Parts: sequence; C-alpha cells; structure tokens
Amino acid sequence: MFFREGDAISGKQARAYATINGRVEELFYARSLEATIEKNKVDVPVLGKTNTPQRSAGWKGSGTLTIYYVTSIFRQLMVEYVKTGRDFWFDLQIVNEDPQSSTGKQTVLLRGCNLDSVTIAKFDATSDDMLEEELPFTFSDADLLDQFNTITGA
Repeated sequence: MFFREGDAISGKQARAYATINGRVEELFYARSLEATIEKNKVDVPVLGKTNTPQRSAGWKGSGTLTIYYVTSIFRQLMVEYVKTGRDFWFDLQIVNEDPQSSTGKQTVLLRGCNLDSVTIAKFDATSDDMLEEELPFTFSDADLLDQFNTITGA
C-alpha cells in the first residue's frame, strides 16, 4: 500500500478568517500560518525507578501568522491597546481543502487569539521582495470543526 501523491494537501489551497470585534476578515493577504498546542509536563519522581516519569499538567497554544504588509487592522488594534490599555482577542479559522485530494476538508478554529507583537512600521529599500510581517500570537482554545477523511492509499 502506498500514499497517493494526489492526496497530499497543497498549502496554497487554504483559506483563513479572523473574527475581530464581531466582524469577519478574510485573510486573503496571508502567506502562512502555523499554530501549535504544547503540553506542559511536570516531573513525577517515583520511588524505585531510575527514570523520572512525567505527566501532563496543562497546555498552551501559540502560533505565527505571516502576512503581506498590506493591512493596518492589527496595527490599529495594537495602537488602541497602547492608548487605552484595553487588550483585544479574536478568533482565527483555518480551512485546508484541496479539491484534488480525497482527504476532504479540515477546519480548525483557534479561539481567544491574542497578538504578542506587531510591526508598527517597516520598509526595506534594498530588497526586491514584497514586504511581509510576522504576527506571533497565543490562543486559549481550539476546535476541530471539520476533519480530514481517512485515506486508504493505493
């Protein structure tokens, strides 16, 4: 049995949306996104064992959204935080769906996203590359709204 190359998911076929203050913003200017859930583990020393077993004691979610430098929405939110001290949270929805793949669609909803930092201003007169910015963030909850189909191979 082999993996069918047609079932590999193209990252270019993804869609992403941010729900900010009740308004849905399609992130068509996004380049990439990666979000990770990391378990917090604690040592549990056990008498008579030479290793130190661990157990899970919570988790944290973090990620990075890389976008072209073409929107002021995240800078605006951060400046409002600077001026008022009121923090902001938003949700991110990521849809992976490649029409050539039999895996179908996966939709992940990251809830309670909060930006760690924002590039407030930027230019680079020495580069032919388009300007982009990385937006590191944390999140407090995640849902798997749609799951990939089980693939069978060939």
